[in-house]
Amino acid sequence: MSDPLFEFLCRMGDNTLVLGHRVSEWCGVAPVLEEDIALANTALDLIGQTTLWLNLAGEVEGKGRDADALAFRRDVWDFRNVLLVEQPNGDFGQTMMRQFLFDVWHKGYLTALQDSKHDQIAAVAEKSLKEVTYHLERTMDTVIGLGDGTEESHNRMQKALDKLYPYVGELFVRDDVDDAMIAAGIAPDPAALRADFDAVLDAVLREATLTKPESDFAHKGGKSGQRHSEHLGHMLAQMQWLQRTYPDATW
Repeated sequence: MSDPLFEFLCRMGDNTLVLGHRVSEWCGVAPVLEEDIALANTALDLIGQTTLWLNLAGEVEGKGRDADALAFRRDVWDFRNVLLVEQPNGDFGQTMMRQFLFDVWHKGYLTALQDSKHDQIAAVAEKSLKEVTYHLERTMDTVIGLGDGTEESHNRMQKALDKLYPYVGELFVRDDVDDAMIAAGIAPDPAALRADFDAVLDAVLREATLTKPESDFAHKGGKSGQRHSEHLGHMLAQMQWLQRTYPDATW
């Protein structure tokens, strides 16, 4: 395993990079103009956070790679994002459910990271948390509005929850990288954040009249790089082709 701190920073940056790219795919094709703008701004927030995480990862690695190099010149097996964020957009309801599930975890994790003994990580967490707090407020309102809306919107949101919930468990899986970060006082135990996550999730789903799946089955392997879905490879092919075709090109 490479430097655990580098791995950890790649996980944080890859999560926001992949999700940011996914959300950006709505630009120009969202259901209404207001949502088009809101989704584009969310994507920009996430890509901005990616720059901070991956630039710091490049500094830690010490091989001269910056955020751009790490984003555009790694292959799919080098990415460390959780499987949830690479799932396709689907319809608008599925996109918002995916964002909501990630936002609940993201806010809790960033809140804990503010107490990191690594000053730069704590600073990035503090800055990112301001944006993510707004992301969560928006997705909570949307999930509730659509879940407790029409029969059509309710059914679509339930279908999205059923499809995406099996990817939630990976957010809380603890491994050797997490153990190293916990021991160094850099990051929290992800498993310890599950109770707060469930409390927020259950409250929102109740108000949205949605039913949480009973199965605890969890897809995993993304954060370790051992297993990604086929969707990530297709996404990276679109995202990276220009840099791969014209390396070091300038405008």
